[in-house]
Amino acid sequence: MKILAVGGAGTIGRRLLPELHARGHQVIVAGRSSGEVRVDLAEPETIDAMYRQVGAVDAVVSIAAHGALDEFATLTVPELHENMRAKFYGQAELVLRGQHCAADGASFTLTSGIFADEPWPRVTGGGAVNSALHGFVRSAAIELPRNMRVNVVSPAMIADSADRFGALFPGMRPVPMDELVRHYLHCVESDDTGTIVRAYG
Repeated sequence: MKILAVGGAGTIGRRLLPELHARGHQVIVAGRSSGEVRVDLAEPETIDAMYRQVGAVDAVVSIAAHGALDEFATLTVPELHENMRAKFYGQAELVLRGQHCAADGASFTLTSGIFADEPWPRVTGGGAVNSALHGFVRSAAIELPRNMRVNVVSPAMIADSADRFGALFPGMRPVPMDELVRHYLHCVESDDTGTIVRAYG
């Protein structure tokens, strides 16, 4: 398959892309400052430009955007909106715009996170974003044209990032990278659609 990996140069992509290549897939990496194609999920016009540049693809895997931490006592709706620009709206745009230019039967695999199901301090925005992604995927799955599919992988803290983020989420069990990679591969290569893959370790 011809696969577009948005954010493919990041932590997940460094482990996922070699597996995709090993399975015979062609992978095009898109990112804000790395890869063959430039895209900023917070800027919808760059998503259109990306799709024009790469042409019809068989799969889109989004492993790019991260939400910001917040302080609930001072949290504002504009801050929530800003938190959603790339992580929710940007990933939704990958599907909404991609449905018109991806190949027949193409799949979209998005990334949410554990805060949709498990509350933690300082991630109210993350909880809202991830829950919104889950609702979007369930609804989009029944309306996508041309036998297209959409799924979302919802990881806990990623094992390869535990040294960096473990202190922020004490007690959270990281998801092993090999397990996480298997989930993304399954979403790309299976016939599943409308699935929320809870990779919580």
